[in-house]
Amino acid sequence: MKELQQIIQAYEVCKSENQSVALATVVQVDGSAYRRPGARMLVTQEGNLTGAISGGCLEGDALRKAQAVIFQQKSMLVTYDTTDEDDQKFGVGLGCNGIIHVLIEPIDFENSENPVELIKKALSDRETSLLLTLFSVPNSKSEQIGTVYLKKGSRDFGSLSKVHADFRQELEQEITEFDAPQNQIKSYSEYQQLSVFFEVIKPPTRMLLFGAGNDTIPVAKLADILGFELILIDGRKNLATQTRFPSANQIIQGPAEEVINQIETDLNTVALLMTHNFEYEVIVLEKLLSCLIPYIGILGPKRKTEKLIQRLESNRIQVHTDNLYAPIGIEIGAETSEEIALSILAEIKAVLNKKQPIFLREKQGPIHEKIQ
Repeated sequence: MKELQQIIQAYEVCKSENQSVALATVVQVDGSAYRRPGARMLVTQEGNLTGAISGGCLEGDALRKAQAVIFQQKSMLVTYDTTDEDDQKFGVGLGCNGIIHVLIEPIDFENSENPVELIKKALSDRETSLLLTLFSVPNSKSEQIGTVYLKKGSRDFGSLSKVHADFRQELEQEITEFDAPQNQIKSYSEYQQLSVFFEVIKPPTRMLLFGAGNDTIPVAKLADILGFELILIDGRKNLATQTRFPSANQIIQGPAEEVINQIETDLNTVALLMTHNFEYEVIVLEKLLSCLIPYIGILGPKRKTEKLIQRLESNRIQVHTDNLYAPIGIEIGAETSEEIALSILAEIKAVLNKKQPIFLREKQGPIHEKIQ
């Protein structure tokens, strides 16, 4: 998510300076690769890069091809076969053992529905979007249709006019029925051997961080690195300040009874209770339990959480603990505030991605699940 935000920022700068750009997108991966479909990189005519499509091994070649795309104003599909034993072909040792297909598209600033503008619309609010990118691996030497359509609730952006009418009708039906939570890639051999990358773009994870003590500063910093939308909440006005938390999108100050009426939640919201104030957190937890959010983390020992639950149940409030994570974080031997922050953010990512934290060396099969 952070990468998309940075690409949009770089795009706006280039647009204001009328500096031509191209967008490189990983659209399909066979085997192992550092990045998955949906990874993007914005390339300027001067050779500046924002984002990444690999761990650094493909960017040099992709840069040169992107500059050709900018010059010719024609999209292209580039295939990098890193299974080749002669992995020096791109000037570096790749070692990924996969095949990566990268779509490179010229960006027309005059087109209000160019690929970057569609991504901007996808991230313009907190509604999940479906972005369609069309390409053909067998016809990789031909110009590609590219990133052309966005579905956002009941709204449509872009156009499928470049595809055959029969195929367009089938695609429109699939878009209407699409309800998968993750990205999908589908091939249509009967329609010019096209493939469609159905990309689910969710809003940034919103973090409700209750607590403005020194121990939450590293949490805020890591959340910013990951591109989270940070809402800082605390009753201590001298601590909950923009100076101490410059990355906070919003700071809410006040007693618990007041702040709980100012928070907004959705399915991409997580909450952390780190105020070190038991009575404050009793009120906040009661509110959060009524919200449909996937993660509520509580700092402190198990006994503290048990007391919180007992207090609420004594007030005849039913407590479901499926989304309660207390003590907060995963076990990595954390001691310092920075280490604890790392364990917290790792737990949040695991929960949101529905993963059980393990050592990757113990995982059976590929690191990344194949997008079907």
